[in-house]
Amino acid sequence: MGWSKVLLVICVPEYNVLIVIADSMRPDYLGTYGNEWIRTPNIDRFARDSVVFLNAYPEGLPTIPVRTAVLTGQRTLPFRPWRPLEDEDITAPEIFGQYGYVCALITDTYHLFKPGMNLHKGFHVFRWIRGQEADAYTSGPIEYDLDEFLKPEMRGTDAERILTQYLRNVSYIGRRSEEDYFAAMVVREALRWLDRNSGSKFFLVVDMFDPHEPWDPPPNYRMYVDPSYSGRNLIQPKYGRTDIYTEDELKYMRSLYAGEVTFVDRWFGMLIDKLKEKDLYDRTLIVLMSDHGVPIGEHGWILKHPHTLWYELVRMTLMIKFPEGRYAGRKVEALVQGHDILPTILSYLGLEKECIDMHGKSILPMLEGEKDRVRSYIVTGYHASLYRNIRTEEWSLIFSPKGDHKLYNLKRDPLEKNNLIEEERDVARELASMLSKYCILRALRREVERKRILQLLYELSGIP
Repeated sequence: MGWSKVLLVICVPEYNVLIVIADSMRPDYLGTYGNEWIRTPNIDRFARDSVVFLNAYPEGLPTIPVRTAVLTGQRTLPFRPWRPLEDEDITAPEIFGQYGYVCALITDTYHLFKPGMNLHKGFHVFRWIRGQEADAYTSGPIEYDLDEFLKPEMRGTDAERILTQYLRNVSYIGRRSEEDYFAAMVVREALRWLDRNSGSKFFLVVDMFDPHEPWDPPPNYRMYVDPSYSGRNLIQPKYGRTDIYTEDELKYMRSLYAGEVTFVDRWFGMLIDKLKEKDLYDRTLIVLMSDHGVPIGEHGWILKHPHTLWYELVRMTLMIKFPEGRYAGRKVEALVQGHDILPTILSYLGLEKECIDMHGKSILPMLEGEKDRVRSYIVTGYHASLYRNIRTEEWSLIFSPKGDHKLYNLKRDPLEKNNLIEEERDVARELASMLSKYCILRALRREVERKRILQLLYELSGIP
């Protein structure tokens, strides 16, 4: 090790960093965000030690672009779609590694390990818990009757394909107890890793695919299901409109999802308890986040779609616990995004120089009272689509290339039920202008993307 590397290691505070991702975990299903019927005692307790962000949003959707933004501090929309990390990408583990951190990734999110994705770039250690969702983990017959899980309208769709592989996987795994379910397996591996590495300064990412569908919690986490329900076990819905489901079926699926959230809460608590047992909790900066949410019928759609850019999809869970109780108990209403997380962590550790080329912004100036906000609006959406959502603290405009734009006043209508596009045309024009400027700035990055964005700008000009 050269002298420069020695100095790097010596000058960094002895704080660990832990990022916990719970895929698709909606903030409105957590007690600390106001939910009153779902049990999340461990997350709620953690929130009291943390800064809770009430208006956190991803930038590019869904799974892979969000994680790319978190690991690099870079924007992904619109020029970084669902694609691998590249050689020129500088990742968080590569940065932390040069400062003497042991960097590990433990996950069951199989998309990270699809051929060539390279999302483990820079980690010294990575553990992939196999078998989640449609992971091609095993083959052969399944031990279940699909009619118990699928309505006739779901046959021949992605729901049947995903469900079949999932049931095949869990049959192969053989689940005897709660510990054999995926969130538990991920955390158990993280606990083992901490036992072996607690003497080292670490950067650890624990990435759970739960509570993403299939919504298949252990039996003792089905406590929210109506005992009178006698329909199919709809753990894997069909992407699309909700009109093929009864209200009882929708309620059943929400109950399964809620059970998944409580299941994740329990094992997140186990992870926090391990840090406390090892006397690491106060010396560890901990991020708890989701990549996005999931629609379960709130606006007539179920699961993610490029056009379903309402709160139930685009709001993120985001809490950051800083070392030694710093900023504990704060709730921040200002807008933040996923690519702000890494610059915030690095800035807190005194490594601002590593953020120079990042698009994200440190939120520390807000916490120190130096700024009211780090951004006045956010933009989110899917790369392969021209649907976009621009939000301020007061308004949300969902731009549609079909012309059926939607505008909501978030102060008066946080559940986005009342479309004001006709009544508030001046507001819509102002937001459309902001979105146009955003698109122009991003389009300069890539010629091919500029052509796509020109189409979007043309469509935006049609907002009366």
